[in-house]
Formats: sequence, structure tokens, C-alpha cells
Amino acid sequence: MVARVKEQRFVDGGGRDDDRAQDETLRPRRLDQFIGQESIVANLRVYLAAARKRREPLDHVLFSGMPGLGKTTLAHLLATELGVGFRATSGPVLVRSGDLAGVLTCLEDRDILFVDEVHRLQPIVEEYLYSAMEDYVLDIVLDQGPNARSVKLTVPRFTLVGATTREGNLSAPFRARFGIQEKLDPYPPGEMTTILNRTARIFGISLAKEGAEMLASRCRGTPRIANRYLRRIRDFADVEGLSRIDADAVARALKRLGVDGFGLDLTDRRILDVVAKNRGVPVGVKTIAVSVGEEERTIEDVYEPYLLREGFLVKTPRGRILGRRAAEVAGVEVPAECANLFDGLEQGEPA
Repeated sequence: MVARVKEQRFVDGGGRDDDRAQDETLRPRRLDQFIGQESIVANLRVYLAAARKRREPLDHVLFSGMPGLGKTTLAHLLATELGVGFRATSGPVLVRSGDLAGVLTCLEDRDILFVDEVHRLQPIVEEYLYSAMEDYVLDIVLDQGPNARSVKLTVPRFTLVGATTREGNLSAPFRARFGIQEKLDPYPPGEMTTILNRTARIFGISLAKEGAEMLASRCRGTPRIANRYLRRIRDFADVEGLSRIDADAVARALKRLGVDGFGLDLTDRRILDVVAKNRGVPVGVKTIAVSVGEEERTIEDVYEPYLLREGFLVKTPRGRILGRRAAEVAGVEVPAECANLFDGLEQGEPA
């Protein structure tokens, strides 16, 4: 059964059309082609089978996790497996109740509505979603003051699939309305290698085993990053006239891209350098963002998760300090003051 893909995208800017087209090509067509996240995929199979058996809409789904782990891909696959329509939008686009009503009334029975960055929904829109998710109705208030009146609008039975990098920013009542909640984790090197080999086959690239393994170890456990690096490595290989991408070709290309042996890029190293210069004094994310020329949200969503997970940074109530692994990074030395503070954290002392 093939999904009736009626995808509706609201784009608030241009660019990256080629990358989007390639991402669509790389996206698995069926759930059994999805690599990794085995427990999540196994659970989804059960939920999908139950929904098909009862001929009911799938319960509302919340996918959380770092960017690039496959939340959007899984949302697509849910629609494909159910053979229903798929519409996509994002939290910042739905500003008014009318925006939500326009999207929901275009759905058909059991369709999937995918909302990326669902944590960025306006509170008023989120409140309108409560009744839509539970009772498939929208209570829209018209006019204001003494002339205000409520209009009840019935919407098709649908499944809301939300994707978020900040689950903690969702209000408790909204989060509780998602019957299925799954958190995606970074992929281990073995699964990353499998993903890279699949991408190489799709692109027609001859990727050596050692080249795939080296690249997999430097991609932060994130398929989106791995595929982006592989595209650029392919560019370098084509220009150099290489017929096969081996470990040496990967190392040379990554060096030109500013990615070191730890998977850190230029911005990562600038962040560590900013924290190191404070010699053990915790640094706030706003200071880091200004110093490296990035938005605070980008620092917290894109860069910090990997640095924290791998022990390059430590988050304290007063800010960020260097972790022990930062001493391994070329040009970054953990100051004695920072090491002492880190010792205190390990022993349970307040930061």
C-alpha cells in the first residue's frame, strides 16, 4: 500500500533546494529499510499494526532528539505504512488559529499532520490543538468582547506527529496528549557505517570499508551530518580524479572541511576556546553565542549536545566549563581552575 503523499510545506526562506531533493532520495521508502533506532522501530510496528487492524487513526506521536537523527523520516514512513496522506508544516508557521484551521480542514480521515519544531508553536495555537487532538473539533472564537461567539468546527480524524529538539519546552498538558512518545538517540559507529554505505550506493560512490569507518567515527552519530560530509567528500574525490574513496581521501577532505579526528568542526573548537579562556569560570550560553557569532538556540541545539555527551563541556548551574576530554583537543588546555571545579562536580559538590 502506497501513501497518498499530499505534502504541504511552508518555507520561510530560500536555498538548499538541491540538498532537500537529495535528502528525499536518501530517505527510506519503507520502515524495514530504516537503519538503527531498533527499539523505536519495533514499537512503531506494533502501533501501526494495531491501528490498521482497528481501522483507526494512529495515536498522536511525539519524536524528540537532536537534529538530523531521522524524526522527519519516521513521520514519512508512518504515512507510508498506513497508506494515508501526509502533510508537513512547522511550529513557527502556525501563528493564528486560522492557520491551524486551514491545515486541519484540508486533511482526510486518518491522515498524518507532521509539525516540525512543535515546541515553537504559539500558545494560542497549542491550546486550539487540545480539542482537535482529543475530540477532532476546533472551538474557534469569533469577534471580541460582548459580540464574541464560539464556532465548533469538526475536523477529520487525524494523527499529529510532532518533532522537537526541546521536549522540555512543551507544556505538560500538550505533551500529555501525545499517546506515543519516542526519543531518538545518536547512532553508534556500526550503524553509521551502514548508513554511509547505503548513501554511497545511492550516489554511485565507491566507498572503501576503512573510509566509511573513519567517516562514521567523525559524524557525531548523526546521519544528516554523515550524508552532508559524504557529499562534499565526493566533490573532492571527483575533482582529484579518484575512483574510490579510501581512508586517506576521507581524512584529507575532512581536514579541508575543518573537521578533526574527534569530529569537532571550527565552531566546536571556537566554543571550547571561549570557555578555556575563562580559566575555570563558568561561561553562559549567551556569552558563547556572541563570541562565536551564532544564535543561542543554535549553540544549545546543534553544538552543545555533542560536546556535552562526549565530555568536552560540562554544564553547571552557572554556565559551561571544560570537560576532561577537552585536554585531548589540539590547542585547548583545561586550566587548573577548571579541573578543580570539575573534580568538585564529580564528588557531588555544588557548582
